[in-house]
Amino acid sequence: MRRGDLAGAAHLELVSGVVQLRPEDAVFEAMLRGWRAQQTARGLQEDTIAPRERLVRRFLAFCNEYPWRWQPGHMDEWTLSLTSEHHLAPSTIRGYQTDLRLFSEYLTDSRYGWAAECETQFGAGAHPVPICHEWNTIAHLNDYEGRPEARPFTREELQRFFDYADEQVERAVKAKRKGALAAYRDATLFKVMYGWGLRRTETSKLDLADWGRNPAAPEFGRYGMLHVRYGKAVRGQPPRRRNVPSVMGWAVEAVADYVDNIRPRFGCTDHPALWVTERGGRVKPAEINARFVAYRDAIALPKELSPHSARHSYVTHLTEDGVDRRFIQEAVGHRCDTSTAIYTHVSGDFMNTALRKALAPALDARRAEDGRGR
Repeated sequence: MRRGDLAGAAHLELVSGVVQLRPEDAVFEAMLRGWRAQQTARGLQEDTIAPRERLVRRFLAFCNEYPWRWQPGHMDEWTLSLTSEHHLAPSTIRGYQTDLRLFSEYLTDSRYGWAAECETQFGAGAHPVPICHEWNTIAHLNDYEGRPEARPFTREELQRFFDYADEQVERAVKAKRKGALAAYRDATLFKVMYGWGLRRTETSKLDLADWGRNPAAPEFGRYGMLHVRYGKAVRGQPPRRRNVPSVMGWAVEAVADYVDNIRPRFGCTDHPALWVTERGGRVKPAEINARFVAYRDAIALPKELSPHSARHSYVTHLTEDGVDRRFIQEAVGHRCDTSTAIYTHVSGDFMNTALRKALAPALDARRAEDGRGR
């Protein structure tokens, strides 16, 4: 295949030698056909491609300009309208911006020839340019893109939550009532969510076989590494996998005790799931949410705390403990540091300590100068 014969290349979508009554519309439609061909060649499905095309058409209508006239300022204006007029969630706007970025990158990629084609048809300077940049996309316009009330547990809140979950096991055992095994399972499940920074779906789909050894942490035995097979997928792509190294010894002890002493009592020896039910099934995300809400409300914790707060807490607490940011980013499966940043809500005490550390070299130098001046 020659350089210009990539699926979606301009010369493959435009009919040569034909005079169009509306050349601008013809080129725009050819661009969309080419983008569809490019995405199809990459294995994307119709339910991903079609909404992206509709979004591009909406953006065209908003700008009242064709793609070879789009500028970053159009993206600024559009984002402002989505925020102030349509009141869309920041995460929704960010998704829209991502799709438009992909379209813009396709048009400006010289391998597809759209810039040269536009200049040929519409004159010098009439060519697509990148319209999404770090300085005008929502992840960089806001410190936190999620709901403003969402936050991690404080360490004291987290301890209260875990203590209450453990108490439910003790109460069920003392009362000799049904549910002790499920309560023990759920108490361990929540500790694993926090201890490895997991989402609900990732947690519910864990299997026993997902645990493995980590040569760098032999003290954790077969629980030194957790293989997450069902990470959050990019739209149109399969689930993203990642390996999460174990870093909290107490969490390793909790899951090891559950696997060795509690899970066998469910009688599901042939089931692959880590979290099984008394009926022999796999615990579902909705069940995790229901148990979390029951525990949270029972001890009067703030209602803005959700199962996802455990993941936020993992990022925040490791940051406060001085763990390398790149390690945390890889562990939680974020593609860029910006995503990790919006998960981080460090305490005021941490900020004050960090400030003192940052100022220490300058203060020490000042003291040294003052000492020499005496």
